[in-house]
Amino acid sequence: MKILYGVQGTGNGHISRARAMAGAFKNHPQLEIQWLFSGRPPEKLFRMEAFGDFWWREGLTFVNRKGRIDQLATARQLRPRQLWRDIATLPVREFDLVISDFEPVTAWAAKRRDVPSLGIGHQYAFNFPIPAPRFGWAARSIMRVFAPVQQSLGMHWHHFGHPILPPIARPHGQAESGEHILVYLPFEHHEPLVGELAKLPHQFIAYGLPTDMQVAGNIQLKAPAIEEFQQDVASARAVICNSGFELIAETLTLGKPILTRPLAGQFEQEANAMALARLQLATVVNRIDATTIRAWLESNPTAVQVRWPDVAESIARWLADGRRRETAGLARELWQ
Repeated sequence: MKILYGVQGTGNGHISRARAMAGAFKNHPQLEIQWLFSGRPPEKLFRMEAFGDFWWREGLTFVNRKGRIDQLATARQLRPRQLWRDIATLPVREFDLVISDFEPVTAWAAKRRDVPSLGIGHQYAFNFPIPAPRFGWAARSIMRVFAPVQQSLGMHWHHFGHPILPPIARPHGQAESGEHILVYLPFEHHEPLVGELAKLPHQFIAYGLPTDMQVAGNIQLKAPAIEEFQQDVASARAVICNSGFELIAETLTLGKPILTRPLAGQFEQEANAMALARLQLATVVNRIDATTIRAWLESNPTAVQVRWPDVAESIARWLADGRRRETAGLARELWQ
């Protein structure tokens, strides 16, 4: 079976999930995968060896400024003509199935030519009435048309009574109890953030910030690196991050306390924060500063550890078997 697999490259979580799927596909050589990435300039993609000779398209992305979605800047950087050309010229009829991890070019190309399509990812969980802001009807509508598919496998930290799959998240190495706190807040305003961290008597390792910034001695800035990042998460005493899906899922496999702030104006992250609070999996705050971090640490935050099944292998096996099983049955088996 020939599969075109599109991945939204804006966030590292989508690519992390794709790497896990690429590893699972190795066990099923009858599945021939052509990868496509969009939403991030190709020169900013790193460690892409798992995807072979992947394709790239410009796609769509959102602009973040100082911890919020900048709607005006997002609208300004859109290139609808280029997007339409990419959709119109993508050779989807050469494939038996198109998979989209919330990637719009592959999803819309499949829809336009009536090629079978499957969505895999967290965003497709919002097809069901799961925790989300009441004002999110417009955002839900945008999510439904962003990367539409015929069938979907949505993922979340809990099923909420619907046929939603667990996350594709496995622990990276053995959890250790180090002294540093891992900080991954790439969407925050950088200078105020490091200023707040400098006020605290704790060691921080921060990713997602410019590494040429002048910072206090208790802060170590690191450039993106998969293995080193995973090791620093595994050995951290706690994790501070925005409310993205994949990193929190991976942190839960390690049983680390989590302090999280949703990216303001980003429907998915605000919904994630609601779910985390309801499930008592993390501490959710409206701002990240010295006061909230200090109060969180002094409260001796509870660490929750969750052991997810091998979702990637189950999906790959399901695909190799021709998707004959209903998705509800697949979800029940994985949650058991």
